Formats: sequence, structure tokens, C-alpha cells
Amino acid sequence: MNSLGKSTSAVASTLQKPAKFRRNMGIALAGLLLLGTGIFLSQQAHAQNYPNRTVKIIVPFATGGPADNYARFMAQRLQENLGQTFVVDNKPGAGSVIGTDLAAKAAPDGYTLLLMSNTQTVNETLIPNKPYGLMKDFVGVAPINYSDLVLVVNPTKGMNTLADVIRMAKAEPGKLNYASSGPGTPYHMAGELFKSMAKIDMVHVPYKGSSGARTDVLGGQVDMMFDAVTTMTEQVKAGKVKAVGTSGKSRSDVLPDVPTLNEAGVAGYEATIWLGLMAPKGTPKAVVDKLNEAISKIASQADVKQQWGKQGAAPMVMNPAVFDKYLQDDIAKWFGVIKSANIKLD
Repeated sequence: MNSLGKSTSAVASTLQKPAKFRRNMGIALAGLLLLGTGIFLSQQAHAQNYPNRTVKIIVPFATGGPADNYARFMAQRLQENLGQTFVVDNKPGAGSVIGTDLAAKAAPDGYTLLLMSNTQTVNETLIPNKPYGLMKDFVGVAPINYSDLVLVVNPTKGMNTLADVIRMAKAEPGKLNYASSGPGTPYHMAGELFKSMAKIDMVHVPYKGSSGARTDVLGGQVDMMFDAVTTMTEQVKAGKVKAVGTSGKSRSDVLPDVPTLNEAGVAGYEATIWLGLMAPKGTPKAVVDKLNEAISKIASQADVKQQWGKQGAAPMVMNPAVFDKYLQDDIAKWFGVIKSANIKLD
């Protein structure tokens, strides 16, 4: 019997069922339709009233770094736009795993959000035995911005250019060291990518936050670090550290005299830091859409673009679906880097 015959037979069979059976099927289908409509209307009502109490943004990084600073900026602007308090709750540790896990376990109601960066997309490969899965336990809300990194060296170390760093590292493998804000963070991965592409050996010195790493580089306890241009530019201009290269495709607007690593001798090098917000999986789509609209509006404002531009950051605007795709692509990118360079946690 062909497919048309089978379909006709199935319809005829159903029509031959007792009237009570057909009536019950109709009631069941109507019930499902009402249930679906009820859920949709409930989510819409929830979004209309959202937020009606304090919203917490968990930042799985220490205070003082770009993630913390931009989380606080966004919390203030969201409070102004949505009329409710947004508070930042710093939960650093274990390369962002502690705070991210807390957010994953939060109620999916829109009142707990996660400030995240490419640290978490890196961790999907670097830390396979985490208690959560980024794309399994979260939904993307919106990106915030991105910025270049800058490789800075303590001025007492006798290295004034990237060529000096590479030459000294090759002369005495394992003698030089570099700080980062923790395993898997963009600062760590930028350093590992540099080591791999420049074919040098340096010792990674992880900290529990960027402020501690920064302090020890400034004090000379550690030789160098990759840091965000948004937080290190003033130290560079004050002569407290020597900038030997930036990490983007082109020179940074705030450090135009500093060559990119690509220009300075590591062909093809590129690494940036980006920030965004996610919510626990199951957060109503209407709430996610409302947050995305508010965040995108803030990031697109002329005064925000100007303020961030002076700091070396550029806004990112995507809808939730595009942001989810961006996250998946970033996970795949760092998977390739980590596997090809055989990068492991210290």
C-alpha cells in the first residue's frame, strides 16, 4: 500500500472509532492547546511585571577587573531602564567555576543572571568535569562588549619590546613567568596562545583575580601579564609597566603607539576579551527577550559607545538566538586551540 493509501486508511480507521473515543480525543487536544496558551500567557504576564524585585548578577570573578566593572555599569543602567534594583554579587574562584555553578543552580525566573566571558567558553574544554554544562544549563541573554588585551612587562625586567621577551624566553626556557587572573581566563589563554605561537616556554602564575595579578606585575614579583586595555592603559601611560604588544587585529585606539603582537613578530596572533549575560536554562523567553532589548538599547547609546571607546571597549549587540550561536562558535574555537596546543591546567 502506498503512503496515500495508508493515510486514507488511518483517517477512515479513526472515523470508525466510537463517538466517545473521538470526543475524548478532541477534549484532550483542546486541553493541550489551552495548556500551551496558558503557559504562553503566563510567561507574557511574567515579563510584563518583570522585574518586580531585586535582580542579582553573579560575577564569577574578583572585584576590580573589567568583568566586575562592566557588570556594575550594566547593573546601574538596567536599574535606570527597568525601574528595579540590580545588584552585583562577586563569587570568584576555580577559574569562574564556583560562581558559574551557583548561577546554574539558581531558579530560572530572571532574578539571577550570570556575567560571563570567554573564560566560560574556554572552560567547556579545559575543565571537562565541571558540575554544569554552559549550553546545557544556561541560555544566552545578551553580549555586552569586547576589548583587546595588552601584554605588559615590569619595566625593571630589561624587556622593552616583544622581540626582547621572545629572545629572553628562548635563551632561558622556563625562567620567565606571566600572571593571569586564573586558569581558563582570557588572560591565561592569551598567554598560552602566545607561548604556543611564539614557540617559547614561560611559567604560568595563576591568581584568584586580575587585581592580585596586576599588583604583582606592577611590583615586579611577576615578569609580565596579558591584561585588558580597559584597565591597564593608565598604568602604561604612567610608565609603571611597559606595553610590548596588543592582541587585536589592528592597533588599539587607546594605545595607538603599541604594535599588535601580529605586527611585532607573532604572525596571525589574535585574542580578545568579551563579556555577556546568561540566565539559568528555563528562564521564560519573554523575560530573556525583555532583558536583551534593554541591554542592547544601553550598549547602543551614543554616550555609552563614547565612554567605552575611551576605555578601549566596543559594544556588542545580538539577539538571544544569535548570541547562543556566538557562544557555540567560541566554544568550538577554543576547543581547537586547546587541543592543538595541548594546553592543560597547571
